[in-house]
Amino acid sequence: MMKGSPATAAVAGAGTSGGVMAVSLGTRVSGLLVAGAVAVAAAAITSDGGGSADGRGGGGTVVTAGPSDGTRSLPTGPSAGSAPAVRPSPDGHIGAPALTGTPRASQRERASASPAPAPPSPSPTMSQKLLEAPAWLPPGPDSPNLDGTPDPSSVYDLLRTPTECRNALEALPGTSGAAEWTVLRGLATACLAVQGEGGNWAQAGRDHAASAGRADTCKGRAAYAVLGGLLDFHRRHPGASVRLKPTASGAPAACGYRIAGVDTGGDGEARPGETIGIELAEAYFDPAELQRDVGVLIGGQQVPVLVDRRPVLSVVVPVLQPGPVDVAVRHAGTEVRMPAAFTVTAPEVVQEPSTLITAPPRSISSWPPQAMFPLGPLPAHLTGPHPPARLRIP
Repeated sequence: MMKGSPATAAVAGAGTSGGVMAVSLGTRVSGLLVAGAVAVAAAAITSDGGGSADGRGGGGTVVTAGPSDGTRSLPTGPSAGSAPAVRPSPDGHIGAPALTGTPRASQRERASASPAPAPPSPSPTMSQKLLEAPAWLPPGPDSPNLDGTPDPSSVYDLLRTPTECRNALEALPGTSGAAEWTVLRGLATACLAVQGEGGNWAQAGRDHAASAGRADTCKGRAAYAVLGGLLDFHRRHPGASVRLKPTASGAPAACGYRIAGVDTGGDGEARPGETIGIELAEAYFDPAELQRDVGVLIGGQQVPVLVDRRPVLSVVVPVLQPGPVDVAVRHAGTEVRMPAAFTVTAPEVVQEPSTLITAPPRSISSWPPQAMFPLGPLPAHLTGPHPPARLRIP
């Protein structure tokens, strides 16, 4: 082979030129790839967070100009050796990797979604306690007001309904100083005061003090006790008012009406025709109405009432078989009974008057016999003829 020939030089030049062109084309392709990657990154940076329906953004195909000999499409996805594409986070920041799982709400969303905090419950020491109403009047039982005139027993029955306290106060006599009227006036006044309807606590206190130890009936004693309870409630709760409630009808009655005893003179026996006394206790009605509407039975026989000495009824024992007998008293549909109240004895035997004539005392010597017999008719008194009297001459 010959050195330095023109043909050899031409071949060498051609080879050198081809190598340069090959290097230049590779450089161009590499530059295009780098430019495409930069364009993709710039598009992702300048994007407003939109994109495809899957929310990934920038998922389209990027086409760049190639060399003169043709065009080349870049793959839509990243190459195996390239770094993962940068995606915008949901809050608009770039560079943070996407979080998987349930997204957490922002502070503003949490503030709007969370319910408003409930107000703190009041402390038990600050809460107002419900006051229990004082006890009210027990049942009497009810007293029949036969004459229509207010009496302490019927006014007590009116007061048993707490809403009638004002009407009961108006029914009281204005000038009576009796203990039962006094305690009922104080009770009606306190009833209005404790319910916030007027009344006068000072007047109620004066009436309570004035009737102490003087209310001697069962209803009077019950009214005095209830009035004391209202005054005690007012001392413990000066500014409080409560609504009074009627006492249940099944509660124990204030009065235990009964026959306390039968007075027969001390021996527990009485004969028919004798007068006995029937003593009553815990009467819940007006004693003035008792005699007009009372019935007394002795041994099942009704007898009239002779004397009403309050609370004693005087009656006469009827004719009954000897033995123990029951006594019953009826008034206003209520009957009380005392079994074997006393014993009826046999009546005293009265002898028939005898025909025997007793002689005068022995001091009279002209009366020799101790007894005299009635004389028969003398012969002179006989009718018809009769012989003359024979005179015996000594």
